[in-house]
Amino acid sequence: MALGPRLDLRQSQSLVMTPQLQQAIRLLALSNLEVESFIAEEIERNPLLESAGGEAETPGEPADPAVERSEAATVDELVTGGDAIADAPLDVDLNSEDFHQDSAADATMGLDGGLGLSGGGASSAGGTGDEGVDFDSFASEQVSLHDHLRRQAGMCLDGMDLAIADQIIEQIEETGWFLASLLDIAQRLGAPLHEVERVLAVIQTFDPAGVGARSLAECLALQAKDANRYDPAMARLIDNLDYLAKGNLAALRRICGIDDEDLGDMIRELRAYDPKPGCRFASTERVDAIVPDIFIARRGGGWAVELNSATLPRLLVNRTYYAELSGGAQDRQSKAWLSECLQSANWLMKALDQRARTIVKVASEIVTQQEGFFRHGVSQLKPLTLRAVAEAIGMHESTVSRVTSNKYLACERGLFELKYFFTSGVRATDAAEGGEAVSSEAVKSRIKALIGAEEPNRILSDDQLVDLLKAEGFDLARRTVAKYREALGIGSSVQRRRQKAIGRAAA
Repeated sequence: MALGPRLDLRQSQSLVMTPQLQQAIRLLALSNLEVESFIAEEIERNPLLESAGGEAETPGEPADPAVERSEAATVDELVTGGDAIADAPLDVDLNSEDFHQDSAADATMGLDGGLGLSGGGASSAGGTGDEGVDFDSFASEQVSLHDHLRRQAGMCLDGMDLAIADQIIEQIEETGWFLASLLDIAQRLGAPLHEVERVLAVIQTFDPAGVGARSLAECLALQAKDANRYDPAMARLIDNLDYLAKGNLAALRRICGIDDEDLGDMIRELRAYDPKPGCRFASTERVDAIVPDIFIARRGGGWAVELNSATLPRLLVNRTYYAELSGGAQDRQSKAWLSECLQSANWLMKALDQRARTIVKVASEIVTQQEGFFRHGVSQLKPLTLRAVAEAIGMHESTVSRVTSNKYLACERGLFELKYFFTSGVRATDAAEGGEAVSSEAVKSRIKALIGAEEPNRILSDDQLVDLLKAEGFDLARRTVAKYREALGIGSSVQRRRQKAIGRAAA
């Protein structure tokens, strides 16, 4: 057989990850606010795009676009496959298997749990008593803790002391605590250590009381001194906070040399102090408000699923401007650029339309699967997986994963992330007879309710919780109950017994 060059023709099919497809996939994973920022960037980049209010019309779409139809779609329409959720060609690419991509100390914590200390103590800003918290005071207070301290330092310190104070204040955390090294500051400034310690003592007299503390005991002691309550008995109580955290009140009475009534008064005094006095000031970190992407409301005998159109500006293509530009004298490069802008604008409109349809479709299926939750609460939350929703609506699991990322749903029961409705299942005691599994969130809710209703002299152990849950149809092991209890931030039976004993003493 002779060897030589040969030309063969072969035909094959493959799915190409085009830039437009990448953009559509990216849009699915963005929240409404992120989409708004994305659209603003596209408007700046593409002269043919403009926000609502213009005379332009969408290319290839009627005056009533599918986005508006999908925003008012109901569950029944989605389940029956109404026109509002007809699959666009883009969905085939998004559902392809080829694109499956899913894009300060222990003592402080212990005492917080035992004493019930919080940032809303008597020394905190805002209202107290029956008036509640004065949220207007928080809204109007925009000064950071560091700025507040620097203003006070500037009024009583100068020269080298002011330079030292500036370095110390810079190291104070947002909680108001100072956990840095004074020796490092002294070496950095070339100042004697005792001078740095003296300046720190001055800062510890600033407002808010307790600022600059290096431990919980020091923070409470500073506030007791500010309230003129730092007598020898209070000093000994603060020096032995570990006994208080353990609920050893008898030892505290002996150490402090006081009776039960005085000890109760002192504990109530400590509970009024703020363990994190700096938290009342404006944070230097950015805090993003959560805005719902989807609204769920009762409508007749069913549910209405609507997109939050307030965070989705209407995007239009200015075809009049395109006609003006294309009609003028242009070179080949300009015409190619203008054609690319029009193509990009058309594709973005279709991608946004498909995103809206897909989100409504997924959210509606979640409502259908978890209707018990929307009607009766978390106790009726069912186990649910991404695969189950994907199979029900005929999409790929990766598409559902992207849709449920960074998206929030608002209903009459509150604001929930879409991921919240996808929970693991717990086997029911009657599972062998065909009983359905229950959601782990429903079990957590029941555990929290049982512990919340326990009597102070009858604290429930994990074994007792297992028996009570089994009687209600939840088949759980003791270690599972302990895991759920810890996930809820609830202490063990021993810790809860100590906390309730402290609460009775302070009452």
